[in-house]
Amino acid sequence: MSKLVATRVAFGEALAKLGEVNDKVVALNADLSGATMTNIFEKKFPGRFFNAGIAEANMTGMAVGLSEMGFIPFVSTFAIFGTGRAYEQVRNSIGYPHSNVKLAMSHSGINLGEDGGSHQAIEDIALMRVIPGMTIICPSDFIETYKAVFAAASFDGPVYIRLARMPSPVLKDMPFEIGKGNVLKDGDDLVIFTCGLMVHKALNVAERLKEDNISVAVVNLHTIKPIDKNIIKKYANNCKAIVTLEEHSVIGGLGDAVAEVLIKYGSHPIKKLGIQDKFGQSGKPEELFRHYRLDEDSILEDIKGFINSKCDRKE
Repeated sequence: MSKLVATRVAFGEALAKLGEVNDKVVALNADLSGATMTNIFEKKFPGRFFNAGIAEANMTGMAVGLSEMGFIPFVSTFAIFGTGRAYEQVRNSIGYPHSNVKLAMSHSGINLGEDGGSHQAIEDIALMRVIPGMTIICPSDFIETYKAVFAAASFDGPVYIRLARMPSPVLKDMPFEIGKGNVLKDGDDLVIFTCGLMVHKALNVAERLKEDNISVAVVNLHTIKPIDKNIIKKYANNCKAIVTLEEHSVIGGLGDAVAEVLIKYGSHPIKKLGIQDKFGQSGKPEELFRHYRLDEDSILEDIKGFINSKCDRKE
């Protein structure tokens, strides 16, 4: 996990590669192609690239029109604008008719840093989850993002791909299938269900907990909707406690998606780690992760406290 690459960079490179093998792929942007990395596609395929300007709602409608003509549009801007400002268009023009539009939104979460709470989308997954038929992917690294882009293009229907500004470690190559989670580490005391930029942190925390003889499984739920119910049930039954870890509000995100699966299958001790019903704020990403207790030391401390208070763990 030494190489650091942002998932938005992976998206830009994957989209350009996808454009080489599929001439139905088009890209739309809201005057942010340099930030979302869609400028890579623009340079290769200027005739298949559309800059809508600072008009996200209009851009969403344009994408629907292109999809009706048989194209596969990838719409990209900052997550706060693409899921928030254009929410009505995403709901009514993409979700309601189940249009074949792919929403690849960058600069999500608090890792956006100094741009502050007005630009840090921490509720985007919740907004997309509530739209019937919307598929949601939150990739963890360069490799997974690359595969997610190609998988989304082959998938019939609306897809939301959540991308980050901040570079993150490139992890081990794993199979990627929409709706199927990946077990990155096995264990039987506690399972951490996680996604996105939190995956590498979960792995590091799991290694540190091993020093206290706590066996931790780490499951990457890169697809939040439809979520992998089988893998959730399996590890909930195999482990004594459950933690969800996400760079998103604990309301409506990964944690709630996992809890909704488990509520049908008895009582399971569960703790949701994420943004605790607060807005983001301006600061360096590392400072913000510490403030919202999403740095590795805080995650470790909160998990230990949870285990000690809720679990009857045998030494």
